[in-house]
Order: sequence, then structure tokens, then C-alpha cells
Amino acid sequence: HNFWVRNCTFTALCAASRKTIPAEESSVDVQLDFEEFVHYLQDYDKDLTLEVKSFDKTNAGYIDPKELVQSLRDLGVHISLQQAENALKSMEKNGMITISSNCVAKVEKTANLPEIILYWKHSTIFDVGDNLLVPDEFTLEEKQTGMWWRHLVAGGGAGAVSRTCTAPLDRLKVMMQVYGSRTNNMCIMSGLTQMIREGGPRSLWRGNGINILKIAPETALKFMAYEQIKRLIGSDKETLSILERFVAGSMAGVIAQSTIYPMEVLKTRLALRKTGQYSGISDCAKQILRREGLTAFYKGYVPNILGIIPYAGIDLAIYETLKNRYLQQYGSSSSDPGVLVLLACGTVSSTCGQLASYPLALVRTRMQAQAACDGDSRGVSMSTLFRQILQSEGPAGLYRGLAPNFLKVIPAVSISYVVYEHIKTQLGVTSR
Repeated sequence: HNFWVRNCTFTALCAASRKTIPAEESSVDVQLDFEEFVHYLQDYDKDLTLEVKSFDKTNAGYIDPKELVQSLRDLGVHISLQQAENALKSMEKNGMITISSNCVAKVEKTANLPEIILYWKHSTIFDVGDNLLVPDEFTLEEKQTGMWWRHLVAGGGAGAVSRTCTAPLDRLKVMMQVYGSRTNNMCIMSGLTQMIREGGPRSLWRGNGINILKIAPETALKFMAYEQIKRLIGSDKETLSILERFVAGSMAGVIAQSTIYPMEVLKTRLALRKTGQYSGISDCAKQILRREGLTAFYKGYVPNILGIIPYAGIDLAIYETLKNRYLQQYGSSSSDPGVLVLLACGTVSSTCGQLASYPLALVRTRMQAQAACDGDSRGVSMSTLFRQILQSEGPAGLYRGLAPNFLKVIPAVSISYVVYEHIKTQLGVTSR
């Protein structure tokens, strides 16, 4: 912090660093990356705070020469009173280091280092419908105090409200993915009109119930799997590297998706159903099981799992790149990018991740819907379907339904953020 750079003598800094940084580390690598700096702060924040506060022993708001001599002596550095006066005179005309109330407030605000570190983490509360993001990380303190489940509950509630508000666009996306073609060039307005004409305004929310129901098991499974995989990787660190997060997040996503995948198939079938075709979720499941067998609940599983890898990898890489680029250009006076910058970085990175994985998502949806649309319970393979789409519709066919998918991103993110903050306040969750 500029305050300490301005107001501590070079001797004091050397002494403090000699006391806190092991000699073998300080002689090898003089440059720290952010991750190393985080762990250094976590290890030594209490020691540093005590050393800093020890200068102004009388709490008078300034440091006189005698206090400086005594403080340096406590650190193992012996200087004369004359040397202390000379050092102070080189800083301020009155021979004292004044500590303003602003500086004290800054120090008090930054005393809680875990809160600063948590601010940098990629939050996953912004729900855009396809929950493929890498899970958030929680500190040991959050796990011990029970804050972690409050964050998950707040995120789940925000996701439920967000998905409900954007459900018409989500159903329209599924309709365009399955029924859209060169001969049936369904657009947003014609698709919405067609759905309302067939089943009334309520039909716009078909499939939303199961979409909300799968939030809780998916989030819980992903979080638990992520924590276990972190232990298997052998990382005791609270802040993982990008590669470690990518590996752990992708594997956790695969485990969660494998478990709840039958709910994904039910969601697609319920979104595509005609009026009166199914009486509810359980009736839909029974009919699929009776007509197509158990394997029908895992149609499209392979492209779904393959889609997690480019989504998670691109999302993480672009998020970190954008955030770091912003800080390099505009973050000279502050290491805090601000919530709007983080939100923008998250939205752009998520959008790029979706673009990369969207063709796989479209093929997955078509495979899930094959028996319902074509009446053929056997279906075709992923590679055959890719080839058919490219031959009949060209590369653009792999991106049908992309417009409503992107249209729902901004409202989904905004609603998620507002609802998350509200639920977080109600649950008494501390700021991250």
C-alpha cells in the first residue's frame, strides 16, 4: 500500500522482510505472481499487522523518533536517536510521520485479507441456463462458519428466478435447435407466435419445472465433486492455478452431469411436448421408459460431456486474460477491478465458452429429441448427425437457436445478480 511505502523507512522494511520472508526464498525468486502473493499474505498477515501497529505505540496519530527507535529495536535493528530523527526529517518537515484517519481506515479495511482475496475469485452465481461453469472456491473459514452453503442456496435461488424469467427464450432455443432448418427458417417472433398458438401463453414455460428442480442436485454434486478432486490433485491451496481449476472443474462437471443427465433429457422432451401429451414430469419419464427403454435417458450424453471441456477451458482462460489486461492498463491506482468489470469479464468469457461448445449442445438436443420427433427410438450417432447437419444446412445449421440463447444472457445475468444479493442479505452472508 502507498501509505506504508511512503511512511516506513527502508531500514524498517528490510527488517520486517527479514523477519517474515525465509532467507532461502528471498534469495531465489524476487518476483511474486499473484497466487504466491496471496499465500504469503495469508501466512503472514497477522505478523505484519502487529509490526505496523507497533510503530504508533501511544496511538497519538504520529510516530516520533523515540517510537521509531524502539520499534526498530524490537525488530532487531539498532539505530541512534539522531539517525531516527534524520530518517523522519527526510519524510516530513516537522520530523514526524503523521498517520491520517484516512490511512487508518484503509488499514482497517484491508485487515481482513481473505475478503480481498475472495473478491478476485471467478463467481459462478450468474446463471445463463447451462450450468457448465467451474465451481466457486470457498475458504476454510467459510466452510467452518457454514457460509459456503448459504452462498450455494443464494446462488440456487437466484438461478431458479433467473431461469423462470427467461424460460420462454430457453424453450424457443430448444424448438429452433430441433425444428429449425432451411425449409423451416424459424425466427424469434414466428417461434413465439407458434408456441402461443399451439398451447397458449402458459406453454412458453414448458420444461421450466424440471429445469429448476435440477439446480439443487447439480450444484451440490458439482461442489462436492470439486472439493474431492482438489484433494486428489493434492492441492492444499485455497487458490488454485487456472490449469488446476480447469481440470478439477471439468471433472466435477462430468460427474454432476452424468448423475443428473436423465433430467436434461426430460427437460428437452417436456419443452417439445404437444398440449396434452404428458400430464407431468413423472408421466413423461414413465412413457419414455416404456417406449424407448432406460438408454433413452442418456441420449446425447457424449456431446454433452465433450461440450464441458471447451466451455470450461475457454471461459476460465478468457476471464483471467480480460481481467489481467484491464488491471495492467487501468489498475495502476487500485488492485480492485470493481464488480462491474468482473461482471463484464464473466459475461464475455461465458459467451465465448458458449460459442465454442454450442454445436455440441445443438447435437445433444437433437439426439435427446430424436424419438419424439422422428418416431425412431434407435436414433443416429453423434458423428452421423453432425455430417447430416453440415450437408443439409451448412455450418450455420450448427448454430440454430443461438439468437434467443444470447438474448437471455443479459437479463439472466442481471436477474441472477439482483436476486443473489437479496437472498444473500436475508441469509446474513458476508460480502465476498
